[in-house]
Amino acid sequence: MAGHSQFKNIMYRKGAQDAKRSKMFSKFAREITAAAKVGMPDPAMNPRLRTAILAARAQNMPKDNIERAIKKSQEAGGADYVEVRYEGFAPGGVGIIVEALTDNRNRTAGEVRSLFTKYGGNLGETGAVSFSFDRVGEIEYPLSAGSAEEMLEAAIEAGADDCETGAETHWLTTSIDAFSEVQAALEKKFGPAKSASIGWRPQNTVEVDEEKGEKLLKLIDSLEDSDDVQKVYANFEMNDKVMEKLSA
Repeated sequence: MAGHSQFKNIMYRKGAQDAKRSKMFSKFAREITAAAKVGMPDPAMNPRLRTAILAARAQNMPKDNIERAIKKSQEAGGADYVEVRYEGFAPGGVGIIVEALTDNRNRTAGEVRSLFTKYGGNLGETGAVSFSFDRVGEIEYPLSAGSAEEMLEAAIEAGADDCETGAETHWLTTSIDAFSEVQAALEKKFGPAKSASIGWRPQNTVEVDEEKGEKLLKLIDSLEDSDDVQKVYANFEMNDKVMEKLSA
């Protein structure tokens, strides 16, 4: 296990994204409803639902909202959300993966394609980008949870693949198979995580300058603003000062 700086851009982006509250709860609710519908409505018996609720609670989503989202999954005639993934390229050759939950594939595909075109990118076929990413578990803890040494030691003992401590957070990655076990071990030692989810980790990154970076971040922001889009991943690297300027 070794430290690395591959996720520093993602951490900047995540900080900016966390500041957006307007649509966050609706996205959490949609994921909770979908998770409860495909599995059991009991989080103790449904790992995906448990993870979705954990993420919602970490962002202070009210308990009533969570319960309503679970109840909605059991209602007859309710929205039937389908998981879809889109892959494409932004200016500068940056690969982007878009994960969405939608009740209308045509609407979502049209919107995503339009946004890629608007900001100088292009949508590709499934697999065009994801082959250069690894599917991993991601667990995030605030710095207050413990020191970098304590977190690294606990991560190793729990079976995590990597642990990086940044300016505001501890960021751990695991294999898909070990995700639930690592999450449970860390929760027992440090309490609930700030976030925990299955995501995409780039194997390599593409350096972008300010001009291309501005278009890239506008594309990502626009995708994240879509009601249907749950998560956006990109394999870019950017100068710290430029990233802070464009993320402000």
